[in-house]
Amino acid sequence: MINKKVNNVQDALKGVKNGMTFMLGGFGLCGIPENAIAELVNLDVRDVTCISNNAGVDDFGLGLLLQNKQIKKMISSYVGENDEFERQMLSGELEVELTPQGTLAEKCRAAQAGFPAFYTPAGFGTEVAEGKETRDFDGKMYVLEPAFKADFAFIKAWKGDAAGNLIFKGTSRNFNPNMCGAATITVVEVEELVAVGELDPNNIHIPGIFVQRIFQGKDYEKRIEQRTVRKRN
Repeated sequence: MINKKVNNVQDALKGVKNGMTFMLGGFGLCGIPENAIAELVNLDVRDVTCISNNAGVDDFGLGLLLQNKQIKKMISSYVGENDEFERQMLSGELEVELTPQGTLAEKCRAAQAGFPAFYTPAGFGTEVAEGKETRDFDGKMYVLEPAFKADFAFIKAWKGDAAGNLIFKGTSRNFNPNMCGAATITVVEVEELVAVGELDPNNIHIPGIFVQRIFQGKDYEKRIEQRTVRKRN
């Protein structure tokens, strides 16, 4: 029986070292690997490159790594609500590679599928295309984008089993599924870890072949980035 379950986040992050490249799933503060990020803070790994749609907020998510100056380079599509990210980017303390959101997702998916690169029209004629090969297809210009290369992918899923099969919920399906299998080692934390056979095969979003380690997560805050409310009538 396939068993990819590890006991805790400490075991899941064995092998993490300074200077590595990490993928981190989630969208805004939805579906981010909170336990893995907290452990990266504890391990105090330095000079890392992080690939993520955005960098959390000042005191949560990837913002915690930014506060500690653990991130050397950030590859993302969105500065967002993180003032420290903005400050480090503008001061030159942090290397930043801003990438169109769809291109970011596709660069993950290309790595997942084993494609070295792909053509996209996004970014042609802008700074995004500088230094990259461009090509005309049927009268429209495209930019050649290389797939990402990462050492670890840290993923958050709703449910998973010991074989690594995963089900995502809601907005957490942004970027998390694309990053599974897109790095040398994929580490998944789940809200509910069940026995093999308990998940309906028809509902599985990512099969276990894309996962190397899985563990039961805990103490999720699930913060809301911007809460908008109105008075009830």
